[in-house]
Amino acid sequence: MQEQISASKPKDALSLRDLVADARIRAMLGLGFSSGIPFLLVYVTQSAWLSEAKVPLGILGLMSELTLAYKFKFVWAPFLDQYDAPLFSRLLGRRRGWIVVSQIGVTLALAGVAFGNPAHWLAWTVVFSLALGFAGATQDIVIDGWRITVAPAERAGLMSSWSEIGWRIGNLVSGAGVLYLADAYGWRAAYLCMAACMAPGMIAALAAPEPPSDLKAHAAAGNIIETIIAPIKELVTRLGPMGIPILLLVAGFRMPGYVSSAMAMPLFKHLHYSDSDIATVTKIFGFWVALGGTFLAGLVITRIGLMATLIIGTVFASASHLALAYLAAHGGHGHEFWLFATTVSIDSFAYAFASIVLITYMSTLTATEYAASQYALLTSLCALPGSFLAGTSGFLIERLGFTNFFVATALIGAPVAVLAVYVWRKHLRERVQAPA
Repeated sequence: MQEQISASKPKDALSLRDLVADARIRAMLGLGFSSGIPFLLVYVTQSAWLSEAKVPLGILGLMSELTLAYKFKFVWAPFLDQYDAPLFSRLLGRRRGWIVVSQIGVTLALAGVAFGNPAHWLAWTVVFSLALGFAGATQDIVIDGWRITVAPAERAGLMSSWSEIGWRIGNLVSGAGVLYLADAYGWRAAYLCMAACMAPGMIAALAAPEPPSDLKAHAAAGNIIETIIAPIKELVTRLGPMGIPILLLVAGFRMPGYVSSAMAMPLFKHLHYSDSDIATVTKIFGFWVALGGTFLAGLVITRIGLMATLIIGTVFASASHLALAYLAAHGGHGHEFWLFATTVSIDSFAYAFASIVLITYMSTLTATEYAASQYALLTSLCALPGSFLAGTSGFLIERLGFTNFFVATALIGAPVAVLAVYVWRKHLRERVQAPA
């Protein structure tokens, strides 16, 4: 167990030469970009549109649950490993076939949202947003499966690095890009442009090499329940007595962030910041701030170890919500731009730092033969508690106000930090007691 928890330095450098020379790396950049497009458009960026449409705060909080597909993707992930996509897998292979099918689904769902009007027909927006969440979550699953199986171990670091770069660019486009477009041309045009932005990912999928078939992974299971349960059973058995605290740590680690982020955009609109100002601060500034948090997290992990960095990450991420509480108390009416930029940047930096640490930790917990399914399971476990709690966030703000709400989300991180210390100490004790 301890071997999995220990952090190691990456064996590969992030090289432009690799991007040019290796078709897998080039494809990974494009696929990472398309993976970064849908998630914000399901709710986070869309919440600005919903706020402008005068959707009540209570309903707005409930609509954060539109991203539930991302939390339950472990349910159908094993079947995407097991079965071919209709028609496209015959032409492109199993992995690439599912990637293209999911990308087509994302494109159609974005167009569906575009032709809705939440101010007059909210149900239309809800239905197509749910479809967008399902298609986007499926795209993440199959891209992760392709990434894990297409490259040898020595290329894994490079694949992950270029995937992260592509994802952040896609996230920037679906965040800042949509807000700028909405300010200039309206929300319908903005969402249709995002549908068109899926084209580079489709081209990358068509140009990508198909990984060799893994006969062991794709052997016919014959039992639907067994197909779903097998990755879970292997993970719990391997973790042993430490399974419960480790899984609780994964489940609680990002809970404060999920609850806080559900009401961040409504806070900015409540304080009368324009869509352009929000895009500039959260996406343009945020893009570089998040890269800084990403690089710092990798550096700190290699210097002090993964578990120690995990504790720092949960404390830092939760405490950063106090910056949003300060903004709620002192910002407003579109003024105090630099206060807005500073407080949001603190929160964004902490979020990126904590996310990279958690991704690294969850990656160490997966078994090679179940890597895609178990990683989907862990990311779902990470997201579910916070997502359910985020559904109540609008009602909590109606009672507490924005300032007290963000103070409360900071306090949620305290028991999670205590649990992280407990898990770390147990790992240290196992290391000491382990035979040479």
